[in-house]
Amino acid sequence: MQAGDGQGTGNGRRLGDGAPGGEHARAQRIFGVVAGKRAKWLVLILWLLIGGLISSSANKLESVTKNEQSSYLPGSAESTKVIDLQKQLPSADTVPAVIIYHRESGLTDADRATLAHNMQAIKALGLPSIVAVTPGPPSKDGHAQLLIVTIKTPSDTDAGQLLVDDVKAIRGAINPPPAGLDVAVTGGAGFSADAIKVFSNINGTLLLWSVIIVAILLLITYRSPFLWLVPLICVLFADNVARGVAYWLARSGVVINGETSGILVVLVFGAGTDYALLIVARYREELRRHQNKHEAMQFALGRAGPAILASGLTVIAGLLCLLAAQLNSNRGLGPVGAIGIALALASMLTLLPALLVILPRGVFWPFVPHFGDPSKDETGFYARVGRTIGRRYRPIAVGVVIVLGVMTLGLFRINTNLSSLDAFRGSVESVRGAQLLAQSYPEGSSAPTEVLVQPPSKLQAAMEAAAKVPGVAGVDPNSIQKTANLAQFEVVLTADPYSSAATDTIVKLREAVRSAAGPGALVGGPTAIQLDVNTAAKRDFLVIAPLVLLVVFIILSILLRAVVVSVVLIATVILSFLAALGGSVLVFDYIFKFKGVDASLPLLAFIFLVALGVDYNIFLMARAREETLKIGTRPGMLKALAVTGGVITSAGVVLAGTFSVLGVLPLVALTEIGFIVAFGVLLDTLVVRTLLVPALTVWIGPKVWAPSALSHRDEAALPAGVASGETVKQTD
Repeated sequence: MQAGDGQGTGNGRRLGDGAPGGEHARAQRIFGVVAGKRAKWLVLILWLLIGGLISSSANKLESVTKNEQSSYLPGSAESTKVIDLQKQLPSADTVPAVIIYHRESGLTDADRATLAHNMQAIKALGLPSIVAVTPGPPSKDGHAQLLIVTIKTPSDTDAGQLLVDDVKAIRGAINPPPAGLDVAVTGGAGFSADAIKVFSNINGTLLLWSVIIVAILLLITYRSPFLWLVPLICVLFADNVARGVAYWLARSGVVINGETSGILVVLVFGAGTDYALLIVARYREELRRHQNKHEAMQFALGRAGPAILASGLTVIAGLLCLLAAQLNSNRGLGPVGAIGIALALASMLTLLPALLVILPRGVFWPFVPHFGDPSKDETGFYARVGRTIGRRYRPIAVGVVIVLGVMTLGLFRINTNLSSLDAFRGSVESVRGAQLLAQSYPEGSSAPTEVLVQPPSKLQAAMEAAAKVPGVAGVDPNSIQKTANLAQFEVVLTADPYSSAATDTIVKLREAVRSAAGPGALVGGPTAIQLDVNTAAKRDFLVIAPLVLLVVFIILSILLRAVVVSVVLIATVILSFLAALGGSVLVFDYIFKFKGVDASLPLLAFIFLVALGVDYNIFLMARAREETLKIGTRPGMLKALAVTGGVITSAGVVLAGTFSVLGVLPLVALTEIGFIVAFGVLLDTLVVRTLLVPALTVWIGPKVWAPSALSHRDEAALPAGVASGETVKQTD
């Protein structure tokens, strides 16, 4: 066996806490099989076959995404029941495009003539989906008038694109308007078309930017013209297969929206590249100890493989907790994200090692690791950080906790009622139209609330009750529709239909109409949908967050065989999440000037930051445990920081970079997710994992491994200076 093989085996047997040599030998046999001289070619061929078979499905993922807000709703929501019942009405499967004509000084006869001309032009389009084109009432101030185009939407996978095409045709028919006349298409059709248009190329855009960001960061990390390509090729394989599997999940009924498909891309790229960095770093380390590259990879996988597998399983388990969600958008992200992580994990534990041993050592050029080269871990930046922590661990731990605690104060500014009017970055026609409409009409006119009544005999009582609710601008008698056992009318709210004031009105409206017309009276429409989505999102956080913590705690306890260290890691990750969320809210408020955060943001941020944050702690503490078996808790912790600090920091920067790619899309919700995850990962990587966790471990000492045998170890028997934490040098 070459120099460095089986280091620490003897010490491990003296500890009575399991022989590390035996553990590593088993892991080496299991994980290292892919690095065999024949197995490496079989692995490559298998991935090529899988990638080729699923490529066509991967390219069709966008065609099965659902981006309308109603698709997010749980089946138990009142808005969902309204949508189901509306299928019985004559207006089923229709959506209005509201065209607003507005002149600041008041509409002229020429403006009204323009409206009449546009009405004929829209009819002349001959679009079969346009059911009716009718002028709306002029505003009381004389500054505006509406033109309502009723569009029938087919119930198939092309419905979204057809709606986009229809709205585009309508906008083309009414432009350009006369000077001084503002014309814009808004309403349900306008908002849906603008949102679908943004999501239509999301996968291609994010894939391109993810490749660019990861390629740049890998080039900076490796400073090699060749090595960066190997992890990138592996992550592209994983992404391709993940999107193909996601397509078939959507075909089977799982709700996947544009947000989910976008997160899938950055999740696979970020996590996959992280795992690649860790494997390549350990492989480079082992190449200095082994002349045979196959043997070096087998040893590298035997040491790093279990920690990488555990971290991947932690993220997968955290994502699968989303299956307990009520919101379809959250529940769909669970299996899709879990599959993405699983495939990234599989690619990095099989394809990456196979490619690295197929290629010569020269792939690392110009920094080729040669057998017998000394390690620089003892003199690097993180070794110096470790020595500082070893001397001043108490003030460092207390100081970091205070700083993070101050950042959590930003949570007092959080507002989870992000309006659809504020959901886009930049100028969007449907938003501009709603703002114009609000200047001359009740703001709720762009998205009327719908009230269903069963039986129809209760219609009049429900209408009278609705008209008396504070926040209701009026009840539209012309909107009444009836069937034998169902009636519907529309209510216009005074407030912005997507604001918190409007959702408060919906709560009162539901109580009023049920009191007057019985339990068969239901309230739906865009504002009610937003209320139900927000309510479900808050419930999902309260249910899923504790579940994720429990799952992560169990995995940590099994991996590290210690309860105390698992509690410490969970506590630091929670503090890191709260600080990241609080700090991000302040940035959103005072720098980006966002009007709020999406209702699902706290849960998604929690899932990603807790699961991915624990990842880095797993990598650090798994190595700390390995070193503790040889040199003791305090020096083992600092040695682990020294040897893993650089690669874990690189991994954190790469993950932050990939999530920041979400900011290239003009959607506030995705920008917020990208920012908070990137900020939180950097905070966790650079502060929590680098300073807080090592300081707490050194402070607690061997008891951090309780109740395992390591916590009862007599470290006084170790060589002088080792147990004190004064050195991070390898002593074996």
